[in-house]
Amino acid sequence: MLVRLLYASRAVDTTPEAIECILQQSRNHNPQCGVTGVLCYGGGIFLQAIEGGRMAISELYGHIQRDRRHKDVVLLHYEEISERRFAGWTMGEVNMTRINASILLKYAEKPELDPYSVSGKVSLALLEELMATASIIGRA
Repeated sequence: MLVRLLYASRAVDTTPEAIECILQQSRNHNPQCGVTGVLCYGGGIFLQAIEGGRMAISELYGHIQRDRRHKDVVLLHYEEISERRFAGWTMGEVNMTRINASILLKYAEKPELDPYSVSGKVSLALLEELMATASIIGRA
């Protein structure tokens, strides 16, 4: 059974090296577990969608909750799915420097990434639009 989980968290270490380390670890680990997804990072906040088998996603989310590199981990959305939306990415990365502020304003009160202030469905819609507008990099 496939599931999709969407969560938000705040980065403890916001250096580019720390963020790249998280991405690289995901890209190395996820293929072994059948996990795909996309990570959006901006303003110290992570917004991540992960997809895969129910047990693999449950275990990964538990690991993220215990990971000292994240704080304020919040589950935004969880659903059983019939197909993946992010199948092409072991962990795609949203390039926040290429995002038009009007896309963010479409889904929030201010032109900034803040999944804590909107619903999980709104955050998922934002990720889908970012995917459709080619704002996601790192298809590895």
